[in-house]
Order: sequence, then C-alpha cells, then structure tokens
Amino acid sequence: MSWRSRAAGLALLELLVRGTLKRRSAQAAAWEALDELPWTRRTGRRDEIGLVEDRRHELVALLGRVWPEWGGVLAALTARGLAPTPDGWNELEDAQRAEGLPQLPNQLNRRTAAALVAPHSKATLTTRRLAAIGDALTTHDGSVRLRPPLGLVAVTPRGNVDLAAVAAVLGEVSIPDRAFAGGLALEGPVRAALLVENRGAFCDLPVIDGWLLVHVPGWDTATVAQLLGRLQEIPVVHFGDLDPNGVRIFQHLRAMRPELRWFVPEFWGELVENKGLAGEWPEDLDLAEAPELVRALARRALWLEQEPVAVDARTPAALGAVIAGPHR
Repeated sequence: MSWRSRAAGLALLELLVRGTLKRRSAQAAAWEALDELPWTRRTGRRDEIGLVEDRRHELVALLGRVWPEWGGVLAALTARGLAPTPDGWNELEDAQRAEGLPQLPNQLNRRTAAALVAPHSKATLTTRRLAAIGDALTTHDGSVRLRPPLGLVAVTPRGNVDLAAVAAVLGEVSIPDRAFAGGLALEGPVRAALLVENRGAFCDLPVIDGWLLVHVPGWDTATVAQLLGRLQEIPVVHFGDLDPNGVRIFQHLRAMRPELRWFVPEFWGELVENKGLAGEWPEDLDLAEAPELVRALARRALWLEQEPVAVDARTPAALGAVIAGPHR
C-alpha cells in the first residue's frame, strides 16, 4: 500500500481531523489498510472506521512522512470552510485555479477552458468551473463541410459571403461553430439538404441542382445541429451506411430533426449479393421504422456501404423522389 497518493493522504487527513473515515471507492485501498491497523476501530456504522485516540501520534507521524505539506493544506481547506475529503480537495483546487485566471476572451474553446479551471483539458466543465470563467462563452469549435447550391449566401454581422462562389474555387465550404454562435444566417434558394455520413460519398456525389450537401462525420453533430436550426423550412434527407452504426446515427439525427427522411433507394438492394459485408446486428437495435432493405440486411447479418450508391447515375433522381413523395 502506497500512502503517497493524494487519495490516501486525504484519507489520513480526514481520519486525523474528524476522527472517523467513511469508505469511498476512490480511497478503498487506504481505508482497507487503515482498517487492519491497530490505530483504528469499527464505529458500528456501515463502512466507517474511527481513530483510536491513543494512536493519534502514529497517524500524525505517518502523515508527516508521506505528505509533509498536510498542515498547509488543512489550513487552506479550513479557511474556505471545506472538508478534508476528495470533494473538498477538488473544490479547493478549483478555487485556486480560478484565482489565477488571466484575462479571458469573449469566446473560449471548452478544452482551453478546462485546461484553465480544471486539472486538464479533457476534464469535465462542472457548473462550478463554468462559473469561474464568468461570461466567456465556451465553444465546441467543430465545423461543418458544405457543398452549397448556387445562390446560397452566408449573412453575418461582419459581412456577406457567396458560399457557392467560394465552393466554385475550393470545391466546398467549411463553416465553424463560432460563425454560427456569432449570428450567421443562410439566405438563398435551397431545395433540400442531404446529410452524408462518409467523407468519400460527400465529395463524390454529383452536383444536384438546388441541393445543399452536408458532411456529417459520425457522432460529431454539434455543429450540424446549429446548421439544421437555420434550415427549418426545407426537407432534410440522411444518406449513410446501412449497418448498425449507420442506423444509430440516423436515429440520433432524427431526434434533432423529427421529420428527417432516410435515403435508402430500392436499387441499393441490387448490391447485396456482390457488395454485402458480413456483420452482426445487435438484437436490441430498434429497426421497427427502418426501410425493408435495412431489416433484410439485419436478418442476413450483412452490411452495405454507401459509396457505390454515391456515384450511381440513378441517385440524383432517386433523391428527388424522396422529397417529392410523402414523408414516412
């Protein structure tokens, strides 16, 4: 048993200050080791030990060896009215980090914010940590890749951009999260929007008059959600792989856009024998509203990739039929 971990040191400190120690999962090893020492006794309460007062000096000596700074830590906790527990320690560290913050910009990437007010950039931004950064808006800073139709314009407080003109030069346009947060709006004729799961299919689909093509890379949909909020009056269609993850992605997107349509053209079934890939379908995956081709693939334990359909000459007309027909 190593007593030099922070969890073990706090267990010793709590036992010294409070005279008792409850068993916590994060301090289980320290609790069990203390439970076996003659310094402690069971209190009669579930998962709680108490300090034998005659052995207090031994506990103080151990703390001095493994955590020489414990006195200063206890003073800092006490000054803020915090308990000598893992939660108290975390709150103390958060408070100390908050006191040392530099001047912050109006917007701050959530990873940058976490690196400033939490132990590391991937830590959770709790309510307390968010309060420390004040009015700064935390951002996801994703982006959405678009192939816009002719006439689509991005309107922002800083000026307007003809997205189709940019795409004519670069092949596509990328709009970052912060542009949406800054009030970007879309103006111009859009017949429909097509959400495309895979990068290759997104790039290789032919130009379809009036359609806005949107790359939706798996579960990274935070910025796509911002885009959908600006496309309220047009039909939106999803085009992804026919496999369990593809179904889950569609269901996730449909939770954001209940009227989302699913592009599964009948001719896709012609590829089952030559292009079907062996793959299991979980029994708990809800396919009740899935197209018949999806359910048939599940029965046969096969998956289909979307790329061959992306370059099929029948795809543009089939997409037109999806938005022309009744929504299911």
